[in-house]
Amino acid sequence: MSDEYFALVDAGLLAPDEKVELLHGLIVSMSPQQPAHAATVWWISGRLGALVGDRAIVRSQLPLLAAVDSVPEPDVAVVALRSDGYQDAHPDHALLVVEVADSSVGQDRLTKSRIYAAADVPDYWLVNLRDRRVEWFSAPDPNASRYRQSGVAAGDEAIPPTPLDLRLCAADLFPPR
Repeated sequence: MSDEYFALVDAGLLAPDEKVELLHGLIVSMSPQQPAHAATVWWISGRLGALVGDRAIVRSQLPLLAAVDSVPEPDVAVVALRSDGYQDAHPDHALLVVEVADSSVGQDRLTKSRIYAAADVPDYWLVNLRDRRVEWFSAPDPNASRYRQSGVAAGDEAIPPTPLDLRLCAADLFPPR
């Protein structure tokens, strides 16, 4: 199904810059980004890039082949280092996915967490702009499409370390005001 999704672009039925994702077989329109969302995505990409250095690649708002029927474009994804930089194929696995949400909190919490768990993404962070907190999910159970562990961190509360041993608190993921 993901091949057919990309074929829609090749056939001109979807514009290459059209803001959509394939989620559980449905083409879903993405909301336009508000300034706070864009600034937070930029901030997190920079912070994670500095922390992972040359141990991984940080990608922002680019396709992740999570499943045959799901090609989300996470706000930030940390993927394995690859010499070709994914020029020949989009990554099909991520070490960490971060979604920044204001109006999409429900979809990111329910639909996307299930997609990322099924794809065996070890850590998923939902940066909730409305409540200025980070909802974290870890220990995926791919067969059940859910995470076994989850929690919430705000302010100086720590987010559990990731496989790359990233140690951050919730406040680290919000740009300074």
